[in-house]
Amino acid sequence: MDRFEELKSKYQSVLRLVEQLGVRLQNVHLENNKLLIRGAAASQEIKNRIWDQIKLVSPTFDDITADITVDPSLAPPPAQAKTHKVNPGDSLSKLSKLYYGDAGKYMRIFEANRDQLTDPNVIKVGQVLKIPMD
Repeated sequence: MDRFEELKSKYQSVLRLVEQLGVRLQNVHLENNKLLIRGAAASQEIKNRIWDQIKLVSPTFDDITADITVDPSLAPPPAQAKTHKVNPGDSLSKLSKLYYGDAGKYMRIFEANRDQLTDPNVIKVGQVLKIPMD
């Protein structure tokens, strides 16, 4: 096995994580007898997670160079909240069942609407509630 394939195999968990976290890879190759991974992450947190994985594989990282920049434009757009106009007979648990398939998740809706709700058991017909979808 040549050195490049050997290092790719050694750092397979890092390469998998890079893919899972949506890092945009520019190149992966052998440079100065080290595996070079160059890419851009959407956040510093993602970059740190990659470095944490590298350190798990090789605490001295003497056979890898990871040049990972942070590019916030790579972040996915924030999940949009839906809205629901309260009808007669509605309750937060009924809305939770409708939107999440689980009546027990009603507190997600309550927390998203703290600006207009003070009690999760009291909603008013005509109110327009935010339904978080993330």
